[in-house]
Amino acid sequence: MNEQSTREIWKAVLGELQLQLPRPTFETWLKHTDGVSYDEHQFVVEAPTPFAVAWLERRMYNAIQKTVEKVTDRPLDVVFRVRPGHEAENGSVTSSGQTLELESGQDEIQVKPQAQPPAAFNPKYTFDSFVVGPSNQLAYSAARAVADAPGKSYNPLFIYSGVGLGKTHLLHAIGHAAASRGLAVRYVTSEQFTNDFITSIGNRTTEAFRQRYRSVEVLLLDDVQFMSGKEQTHESFFHTFNDLHNSGHQVVITSDRPPKALALLQDRLRSRFEWGLLADIQPPDLETRMAILVSKAKNLGIRVGESVIELIAKRVHKNVRELEGSLNRMVAQAELMSEPITVQSASRILEELTADTERHAIDPERILEAVSNHFRVGTDSLLARGRTQKIAHARQVAMYLLINELEMTPTQVGRLLGGRDHATVIHGAGKINGEINEDTHLRRDVLSIKEAIFA
Repeated sequence: MNEQSTREIWKAVLGELQLQLPRPTFETWLKHTDGVSYDEHQFVVEAPTPFAVAWLERRMYNAIQKTVEKVTDRPLDVVFRVRPGHEAENGSVTSSGQTLELESGQDEIQVKPQAQPPAAFNPKYTFDSFVVGPSNQLAYSAARAVADAPGKSYNPLFIYSGVGLGKTHLLHAIGHAAASRGLAVRYVTSEQFTNDFITSIGNRTTEAFRQRYRSVEVLLLDDVQFMSGKEQTHESFFHTFNDLHNSGHQVVITSDRPPKALALLQDRLRSRFEWGLLADIQPPDLETRMAILVSKAKNLGIRVGESVIELIAKRVHKNVRELEGSLNRMVAQAELMSEPITVQSASRILEELTADTERHAIDPERILEAVSNHFRVGTDSLLARGRTQKIAHARQVAMYLLINELEMTPTQVGRLLGGRDHATVIHGAGKINGEINEDTHLRRDVLSIKEAIFA
């Protein structure tokens, strides 16, 4: 495609994204990007730094891919790369921080391992900024041991916890420590791994894909639960894991549940995850929550009274993300109103946040209702034994959402949906999970249902 049309398409994409995103997010991460080329398979976007590439891949991929698809009216994978001029010496830097070198007389590009630059990891997520308490001591200590001696012990290290308790923080901390010592590190979400794998198949670059992932000394895989049900991706990661482990290289994996509860993953993958150390992170106790808030306030450069800290810590106890979000909301309110943070103002804001949370709480019935409305089938039909193609498909989407949004087990889902056995649920949810990245219509259906659920 000609360069002008690519530029015009990306300009339209940026226009759409500017309406969707907060201004600071757009100005920081998207304003200085360029759409440089596209074909029938992918759309290539250049960003100014490796850190920007990593951030866009991690935080913005779904929104950007969806908007590109809308503007071009075709399913395209979005590929981010560093803008020329930021190349490594004797080669070009990929988004993983590796160097692509073409030696004299060589027909194919070989991937030479190189340490992912510390800038590719969130600068706030270090071991020094991680507040340690009884609920996370094991995971923290294991992560430090892995960072100090990758591949020597606790290999693999499998960290699991609920949302917002520090799994990703520890992965980035390991990445910082390993990269600072010159080791070849790659941090990737399971979604990125899946997308890279699918792209390599479409572009017939599977050998480059294998080299990219198997040449590193430390592989950090975040949110492995989202790989559930994708059989080909399972196969690829199984061989990647074996290759790295047999070479004495470190693998660190995070999940929202322990391996035995990942019912949609292959048995052989689950068993390998249990070879090393399983470390869970529990919600922090009151003292740890208060320490987290004090640390956050210090980083923000503000003074918050002990009574306010204690109030927040007592009222917000689900996860660290909600703790920090509550404090951020109070700081923003205080700055906008030019008033100090008091117990009274903090209490008022916490009540508003609690009301928002309760209003957006979801339960199984709400998911079933949203699925029924979207596919125009009765809720009773999802629970009955009907096997028409339309009802069966709607039921499988419901299985997928119940497992992924509410973290229900296949057995629980089976009981809810008319007493079906867990194998049927695993097959149904796995089918949707395996097709959602490739089937544009299915992806749109699921997104529409999610919007209805969380409306």
